[in-house]
Amino acid sequence: MKKVIFGFFTAALLVGALIACTPVGGGGGAPTVSSVSPLDGASGISTTTPISGIFSTTMDTTTVVAANFALATGATAVTGSVIYDVGTKTAIFTPTANLAANTVYTATIKTGMKDSAGVPLAANKVWTFTTAAPGAGPAAVNLRTAGNYVVLAMSAISTVPSSAITGNVGLSPAAESYLTGFSQTDATGYATSPQVTGFLYAATMAPPTNTNLTTAVADMQTAYTDAAGRASGTGAHLNLLGGNLTTPQTFAAGTYTWGSDLNISSNLTLTGGANDVWIFQISGNLALSSATNIVLTGGAQAKNIFWQVGGGSGATLGTTSKLAGIILSQTAVTMGTGATLNGRALAQTNIALAQNAITSP
Repeated sequence: MKKVIFGFFTAALLVGALIACTPVGGGGGAPTVSSVSPLDGASGISTTTPISGIFSTTMDTTTVVAANFALATGATAVTGSVIYDVGTKTAIFTPTANLAANTVYTATIKTGMKDSAGVPLAANKVWTFTTAAPGAGPAAVNLRTAGNYVVLAMSAISTVPSSAITGNVGLSPAAESYLTGFSQTDATGYATSPQVTGFLYAATMAPPTNTNLTTAVADMQTAYTDAAGRASGTGAHLNLLGGNLTTPQTFAAGTYTWGSDLNISSNLTLTGGANDVWIFQISGNLALSSATNIVLTGGAQAKNIFWQVGGGSGATLGTTSKLAGIILSQTAVTMGTGATLNGRALAQTNIALAQNAITSP
């Protein structure tokens, strides 16, 4: 009997010791920032890039706020907004205005951020990066939080399987039921799909997804207004060929304006450096004919190309066509079968896909 009592007492002591030594916060100790973007010490970073950190565990969304995520150059703080992406466990800081070119910035994720068990970061995460030198053409359009999505619409997003989308898909204020053709699997605050390397988000999903999307849609509309409001192209950059590009053209960086539809039925080459910017202001619709390509040369990058489309039909990409850049459509984006987009489709009504490849720039 004494042996039984002693054995029970010894076991209880061992269990108590184990409990005392077990860290709080999900059993993994304090949360950490497992990776950051831009990388520490990186250079040549776009002046519109968001700054982000991925956490080792799920965070308390009420602590992922601007007060706990700082960006500064020297002693000058940068204003911006902070959101928490539940699918990727990422805090994303989006500057309110474009960053200065060729400038060193310091980012800090502070210990005020806590995991879902209330455990704070063990130490501040601090890193630096340097923005790119200025390029030719206008200043880039700041997408703010709309840039967290490769496909973003307000009323519906449909796909004819199978499309291949690399990046996040967002829909608001429409409900998730207006995401069709994706065969998505729901989780808390997001969904997954075999057609999406990323996550799907809709306004009817759990917080903070719903509020993140409200902000992203407003930012999309602000970006559209910004692009439309830039100084119009002049000379050969104004109403070139009456909006009918039927022969191959080569465009250097700059702002190009059409007070009509823009129909591109022959390959269009954009040539320029990695930091050069193109803005295409189109009062009417944009139509890229089947098997027609937007070709980038000289280091030009899709993330620096902006197609502002104001027409009632929006942007239409013909079958097997290839477009590079950010589509900012006041209405819809329609992609024909097999069309590809190296960029983003941001539409203020609906987006219709059909076996398309879309890659975040």
